[in-house]
Amino acid sequence: MRPRWPRRVFAQVLLVQLLIITGVAGLAAGLFLAPLAAQLDDQAERRALAIAQATAAQPGIAHSLLAGPPSPDGPVQTDAERIRLATGASYVVVVDTRGIRYSHTVPGRIGKRVSSDPGRALGGQEWTGIGRGTLGRSARGKVPLRDGEGAIVGAVSVGIAYDNVHALLLRAVPGILMYAGAALGVGALAALAVSRRLRKRTHGIELTEISALLGEREAMLHGIREGVVALDRHGRVRLLNDAAARLLGIGRDAIGHPLDRVLPPGRTTDVLAGRVTGTDLLTVRDGRVLVVNRRDTAAGGTVATLRDRTELEQLRRELDGTRGLTDALRAQDHEHANRLHTIVGLLELGMYEEAADFVAEVTGAHRATAEQVAERVRDPLVSALLVGKSAVAAERGVALRVSPATRLPDRVVDPRDLVTVLGNLVDNALDAAAGASRAAPAAPAKGAEDVPRDAPFVEVELRAVGETLVVRVADNGPGVPAAVRELVFTDGWSTKEAVPHRRRGLGLSLVRRLAERYGGSVRAGERDGGGAVFTVELPEALRLPAHPAHPAHSARSKG
Repeated sequence: MRPRWPRRVFAQVLLVQLLIITGVAGLAAGLFLAPLAAQLDDQAERRALAIAQATAAQPGIAHSLLAGPPSPDGPVQTDAERIRLATGASYVVVVDTRGIRYSHTVPGRIGKRVSSDPGRALGGQEWTGIGRGTLGRSARGKVPLRDGEGAIVGAVSVGIAYDNVHALLLRAVPGILMYAGAALGVGALAALAVSRRLRKRTHGIELTEISALLGEREAMLHGIREGVVALDRHGRVRLLNDAAARLLGIGRDAIGHPLDRVLPPGRTTDVLAGRVTGTDLLTVRDGRVLVVNRRDTAAGGTVATLRDRTELEQLRRELDGTRGLTDALRAQDHEHANRLHTIVGLLELGMYEEAADFVAEVTGAHRATAEQVAERVRDPLVSALLVGKSAVAAERGVALRVSPATRLPDRVVDPRDLVTVLGNLVDNALDAAAGASRAAPAAPAKGAEDVPRDAPFVEVELRAVGETLVVRVADNGPGVPAAVRELVFTDGWSTKEAVPHRRRGLGLSLVRRLAERYGGSVRAGERDGGGAVFTVELPEALRLPAHPAHPAHSARSKG
């Protein structure tokens, strides 16, 4: 039966680690034994050479060699055997210049020629090596034998049995294997601990399941409309899906970089980084209203989800405007009913001239307001906004003025952006003026010129300076303290009471974002006589007028 490869990730890792540890331990043992064998051979050769040198240095050896023929009982054999027994060498052989043995471990071979060539030693050179002779394989050392005058009279050859060297190597093997086994055991325990931790982290899933889960995760992250941003414990971007890249206005190359480097300072960066805490946090990024929620991960990082709420905010504001208009129409319905009853009474009393004068006065005031707005504000959307806001203002007891300096030609590039800017500023001004009027009731307004000096009012001024549009909205409310004139443009900052299911602090933030989109600015200040004034400059918000009689100017406007 063929062994089956484990399917679980931790089991595969454990098996691979054990195989690697075993291979490394065996390789380490082999790499240690190989130089050890060579070292033992070298030590045996050096030992044989040292014995040969010591034997050749004996003064009586050369004299005895020259004194007579080789003999098993001769002085050369006697001295050589004494040295062999004392040093533990395998043999100590002394030869003359013809290669005839004068000593040998086997006395019967004395007087015969040696089996190996002694030419290098007789030539005056020392030699070491491993060779095989009549006594078997041995580590050998050969040196020349000189007389008292330094002349070479023979050679000394000493051998160390190779079996002894091999025995030393074999005696070292168990210790090496024991250390290798201990290292293998420690490695196996470490591999087991790693595999158990991996099993816990991967929840025992298979390798193929990891690939499938990764594919499903990528498809899910890049398929949903909500943005997902994952940060590690150091604040670096680890994951960024397509929706998040689109909502935040950054590219996929932001992955791996700190969040503070890929996003400019502001509320959006603070919310994503966790410096602002809470649920369903609102922030504005490039004119988009985003709802952000964060959740910490077990690894110390965070995952943030982003939902685009721009369309919902626009619908909510349109709904608020519709409700305001509905309330205004309801109030006007009551007012018209009262006026109609007045007219009917005058007619029944036969006061026809007074009835005609009353009708002319009522209709003339409303017509004058609408005509005044339409004359100074030529863009239909902006003009309609101001007429509608004037009705809402009248219902709330606030007069909505159009400044005499207002001149807005019908050359607005994107009227919807201007409606957003002007609508938010007027709404905030109406809230401020109406809030101040609760403490000091004012007389009802009939027209812009008839408003008492202490009555609550909002004044709108729209001016065109070349291609730049200047929007100025003032009110005589409590004003904005100097300490918070920059904070009022922060996302989520508001002094108004919280309303259920509605977020505060978005209007002025949107105004600033739109102004910055046009390369302009918005600032809050103090109105002369009390109250607040907000000024917005929108460069290139107006198209240049076309003059057919001047081709150069017409060409500039097209470019």
